[in-house]
Amino acid sequence: MGNLVAIVGRPNVGKSTLFNRLTKSCQAIVNEQAGTTRDRQYGKSDWLGQEFSVVDTGGWVVNSDDIFEEEIRKQVSMAIEEADVILFVVDVQNGVTDLDEQVATILRRTNKPVLLVSNKTDNNDLQYDAAEFYRLGLGDPFCISAISGSGTGDLLDVLVSKFKKESEEILDDDIPCFAVVGRPNAGKSLIVNAFIGEDRNIVTEIAGTTRDSIYTRYEKFGFDFYLVDTAGIRKKNKVNEDLEYYSVIRSIRAIENSDVCILMVDATRGIEGQDLNIFSLIQRNSKGLVVVVNKWDLVENKNNKMIKEFEGAIRERFAPFTDFPIIFASATTKQRIFKVLETAGEVYENRTIKIPTAQLNEELLPLIEAYPPPSNKGKYSKIKYITQLPNTQVPSFVFFANLPQYVKEPYRRFLENKMREKWNFTGTPINIYIRQK
Repeated sequence: MGNLVAIVGRPNVGKSTLFNRLTKSCQAIVNEQAGTTRDRQYGKSDWLGQEFSVVDTGGWVVNSDDIFEEEIRKQVSMAIEEADVILFVVDVQNGVTDLDEQVATILRRTNKPVLLVSNKTDNNDLQYDAAEFYRLGLGDPFCISAISGSGTGDLLDVLVSKFKKESEEILDDDIPCFAVVGRPNAGKSLIVNAFIGEDRNIVTEIAGTTRDSIYTRYEKFGFDFYLVDTAGIRKKNKVNEDLEYYSVIRSIRAIENSDVCILMVDATRGIEGQDLNIFSLIQRNSKGLVVVVNKWDLVENKNNKMIKEFEGAIRERFAPFTDFPIIFASATTKQRIFKVLETAGEVYENRTIKIPTAQLNEELLPLIEAYPPPSNKGKYSKIKYITQLPNTQVPSFVFFANLPQYVKEPYRRFLENKMREKWNFTGTPINIYIRQK
């Protein structure tokens, strides 16, 4: 179970700068993929060997020019509900503002750990000004400069000490974890209820998780897996009724704790920005993917041509990753519900595929010889040997070459496509590394 840290505060206090500073140590994970609007608001970080996720709530506000107290209040309540530790950022050069006081009022009521961060403390004299923040009633301010990084080490030391010690989870490693994710009203809870049915006794709630039972064990009809409870199944809190964009924050935990994500898309609305945001989270965490087009029973005069068009549109929006199953289903009429579970099981199998080295080289080397990497500055890179890395989260392969730096992204994609043609990696990302021989 990862810890989640939320950054809150009024606009222009440097939340994004602090977010970038915390996550950039793991730049590889936070590569900016195009196509997602609020992509930069979620990243991973680690300090002293503790990995955690960071969410910058500010980036999720729709109308950033005229943020109202209301928007900020929602952000803060959301952070309190979802995060393990909250960083409240204030600006020492501006001092305490009314908005800061309003945020502080909400934060004082929570029993979650809150760290008060006095940002823009760019020189020693400013440290004295930070004393003004004591009146917010949130303890000692941490004086930092997110731009230069001064003071952030001390902040992080205290931050990781606040994480709850995880109670060991009694999960069986060989059993897959599936998460149902998607926008509000895409039919997540309906499909989960359709899986589980009224027959609750086949479902064992796994105790010992930090959140009241995140995992539900499902054994029936020859299936055996854990369903990762996404927040949507918890009772809805009144304050979040209208918070479309927070469905993303909500999904973070479920996605991180699963092997395969079942992404619900509403057939009556098509693919929206929100779906892309959630898709990019799944991608960034290298999880398996099954897309379920729900409410297919509500679509008028449907035919095969329409199914093809819909599939095409989804793959186009999610490109370059297009090798994933799409299932047209209906949670209400239970149409193709079991197909969804079967497919998720297959994707899990594809994630754990092991290909013998001899077979890899036999199949791929002749192909590579026929289509070698294009020359770069007159130099030719030769790939001599291929092997699969053991014990990786997703199938990962190393191609040994004499000049790995000259093998560029398009060629990698070519290799990936060829591998997908020969072996069944449907639904799972694969990693291709080009290394020095």
